[in-house]
Amino acid sequence: MSAEELRVVLHKIADRAVAFRESRADAPHRPLATYAEMKAAFDAPAPEHGAPIGDLIDELAALTTPGLANMVGPRFFGWVIGATHPAGLAADWLTSAWAQNVGNAHATPAASACEEITGRWLLELLDLPRSSSVGFVTGATIANFTCLAAARGEVLRRVGWDVEADGLFGAPPVHVVLGEEAHSTVFSGLRYLGLGSKRVVRVPVTPQGLMQPGAFAKAIATLEGPIIAIAQAGHINSGGFDPFAEIANAARAKGAWLHVDGAFGLWARACPDRAHLGRGLELADSWGVDGHKWLQTPHDSAYAIVRDAEAHRRAMLIAASYLPEGSERHPADYVPELSRRGRGFATWAMIKSLGRSGIAAMVSRHCAQARQMSELLGAERDIEILNDVVLNQVAVRLGVDLDGAQADALTDRTIARIQQDGVCFVGGANWRGRQIIRVSVISANTTDADIVKSAEAIISAWRAERHANAV
Repeated sequence: MSAEELRVVLHKIADRAVAFRESRADAPHRPLATYAEMKAAFDAPAPEHGAPIGDLIDELAALTTPGLANMVGPRFFGWVIGATHPAGLAADWLTSAWAQNVGNAHATPAASACEEITGRWLLELLDLPRSSSVGFVTGATIANFTCLAAARGEVLRRVGWDVEADGLFGAPPVHVVLGEEAHSTVFSGLRYLGLGSKRVVRVPVTPQGLMQPGAFAKAIATLEGPIIAIAQAGHINSGGFDPFAEIANAARAKGAWLHVDGAFGLWARACPDRAHLGRGLELADSWGVDGHKWLQTPHDSAYAIVRDAEAHRRAMLIAASYLPEGSERHPADYVPELSRRGRGFATWAMIKSLGRSGIAAMVSRHCAQARQMSELLGAERDIEILNDVVLNQVAVRLGVDLDGAQADALTDRTIARIQQDGVCFVGGANWRGRQIIRVSVISANTTDADIVKSAEAIISAWRAERHANAV
């Protein structure tokens, strides 16, 4: 392909991308086609011969568009997913064009240096120990996995066992202590590391899903040997925060490693009027946090942050004779991948675009909008807000005057109706044994007017379901 032909194709793609983004505010906030319909549309034999790039891009766009979720729309509240800000999007396009396979600083000095400096910025924004190491990973699942790998290696090293060299066969058992409502990604990380998702000590939680004061200290007091403790910044339903200072003190007394799952909640540290929620979490040993949530980077962006940089590096190091050594920071030494894209560029762009003040303002605005949503919905006589809205999550219980099973069934049907109507997109969850609507306010595109419009759509769908079922 000539340079001119490539230019024509990329300009056409840019026009498509802009048109897509411009249409999102008024587009239905759901895919227009089902998975079965999309599978049928894509179904075809493997091609025998190549096609011109321009033609195949046209075909891809035509095939794909009906099945795309409107995750960048201003009223998408289904999960804690950012809207991919234009600054991050633009940087991500360049990242693909530059095609840097970011393994070591010698081969990719620009990408490596960008990650190192951007990592330092993240530590400043989140007010975490400045000497911590930062690995640029795909999402909270791998951020937690990476941090827990460092934790596993270090707590075993302290009792004379080299897990990186000798594995877990014959190793002293590692105790894992966490809250009863820890996020599922934490359990995934424990499975990947051979620590097991069921071999844990579960600490009782409050009605907001937070570890009960004193319960953690009581749970850990009887344990001996290597211990990993896991706390939570931003409960997935309530948005609440564990009592970090108390947990950290008890963990330190037992020589335990304390990890904080802060996928979205850790960003409260970047916002002066929410920072108090995360007070004490700086005492932990590691932290996992997403970029593609509150920082609004493109997807495939998160950060594994570890106080002990050497423990971090020991857990992730990939050594081979063809890989350079030296004093430089090699990005692959802090993530479970040797081959990957340059994730630091989009994070650099987002921090430069918003600045400390812009990030703080966005977090603060979303928290205020969540409170606005809770007030609008909670004003209805048969709707209850189950959580203390301290962050960006709103847990909505419908039919508080109805039998539990009946209310659950109506809640599921209401969620389906809301999604089908397409004015906004919300998801559901089972919390405290009941079905709820979970509203996650985290899109940079959401305005106060969008909150009002969405609340009206939720109430309208609920009223329609109550009337249809005559309850």
